[in-house]
Amino acid sequence: MPEVITNPLAESGEAIRMPEPCVMVIFGATGDLTSRKLLPALYNLARDGQLPAQFACIGFARRPKTNEQFREEIKKALIEFSRTKPLDEAVWKSFQEHLFYHVSEFHEDEGYTKLKSVLEDFDTRLGTKGNRIYYLSTQPSFFPLIAEKLHKAELIYNEAQVQDKWSRLIIEKPFGHDLQSAHALQNELLKYTNENQIYRIDHYLGKETVQNILVFRFANSLFESLWNNRYIDHVQITVAEDLGIGTRGKYFEEAGLLRDMLQNHTMQLLSLTAMEPPVNLSADAIRNEKVKVLEALRPFSEEDFEKNCIRGQYGPGFINSQSVPGYRQEENVDPHSCVETYVAVRLHIDNWRWDGVPFYLRCGKRMPKKATEIAIVFKDPPGVLFQQHQQKRSEQNVLSIRIQPDEGIGLKINCKVPGPSSPTQPVKMDFRYGSYFGMAPPEAYERLLLDCMLGDVTLFARQDEVFNSWKLLNPLLDKWGSSSCGLFPNYKAGSWGPASSDEMMAREGRKWRIL
Repeated sequence: MPEVITNPLAESGEAIRMPEPCVMVIFGATGDLTSRKLLPALYNLARDGQLPAQFACIGFARRPKTNEQFREEIKKALIEFSRTKPLDEAVWKSFQEHLFYHVSEFHEDEGYTKLKSVLEDFDTRLGTKGNRIYYLSTQPSFFPLIAEKLHKAELIYNEAQVQDKWSRLIIEKPFGHDLQSAHALQNELLKYTNENQIYRIDHYLGKETVQNILVFRFANSLFESLWNNRYIDHVQITVAEDLGIGTRGKYFEEAGLLRDMLQNHTMQLLSLTAMEPPVNLSADAIRNEKVKVLEALRPFSEEDFEKNCIRGQYGPGFINSQSVPGYRQEENVDPHSCVETYVAVRLHIDNWRWDGVPFYLRCGKRMPKKATEIAIVFKDPPGVLFQQHQQKRSEQNVLSIRIQPDEGIGLKINCKVPGPSSPTQPVKMDFRYGSYFGMAPPEAYERLLLDCMLGDVTLFARQDEVFNSWKLLNPLLDKWGSSSCGLFPNYKAGSWGPASSDEMMAREGRKWRIL
């Protein structure tokens, strides 16, 4: 187990966990994720004194490159993408000495043999003690191949049989493209490693506001006592992006938005919002409750497919007053593509707490703004005390948990407008992480990479979470795959999605929140 020591850079002087010595090998190290997220995260962990002194990071990729070239490229990336600016030259000078580059194709046995020699040299020279993290920042098709090659080179070992060292795999989404492929991928990986060594990363779970959902719910009796069907009318979860697909046309043509955002990010937010209190804060206790939510989701009916499962695709429009192309005009996209860039669904959780409470989920590309929010919409109070004094009903109370970009929590309540009459007007009580705590929250990858080093799987998806999510959504994928997409594109870039999404809400007297 990691020892508990005091971080000398922590202002509070509180004891925190420090990871054991280890090496992180990043497969696909020349990709954007490495330069934009992974290495900036490791640099900031080093800057905050949260990396062990006996640490090294190796970039594994096929492009010929020296250690010096790799380091220079990473330095430029840190200057541009690190959340802490300007670059601390003293930290960088020390950090770069732990960065290395390894040239190899993913399928070449020789590359893994040489990697083993490098890692064993680090164990001797840097004191990394045989502890390994392999980050698979590659196309999903390479996951089984890399795991097989690592196993063949004896770079992955069974932790139950080896007591003094460990090895772990971090896998980027998507984990499969449907239920069958997710099971197949899991079976392949289990040939070479164990479930407790597989860390399925979803960067949304590393965001401070997402982690705060459990604290907000279960450490505040004020809200937990209201967190049920007696007081809540419905729940809205929105994951909106103003960006298009950029250079990811080939990937998006195969994946679509349901696989890219709904099956993972959004379903994770749903399970955290709806879960029951865990018996303790252990990883398994929390993930057990998340799985129960996914197991209780009501399967889609034929009527749901027609009325409560909405798909859309953006056409040309304007974002921030700039003209942008439609999806079918993007690079590497079929000009007649039926791939969805917007999804909205209504779900029901068939358990005691949520009986009769609909959950509305929507995800979209080319929305008016980037915003991720969980909105708890409360029922109207009984009686008509104040309605006789005004022409319209008071607005519903709403608790909004903002995941990004302005992390925080807002509460909308009704108050009396000053004056002799008695009209009510909604007002907002607002809490923002950055302004209250006086600091920007850490990037999601910082928390997740540190947790993997510590062996803490709480914020990583377990296999049954993935399978149950696919189990719900697979019939919808099949339905859409076998039917015409109709009048695509059906919403303009810069709008909040197709009209049918608004109609789904309006049929029940509800409407999407304006973010």
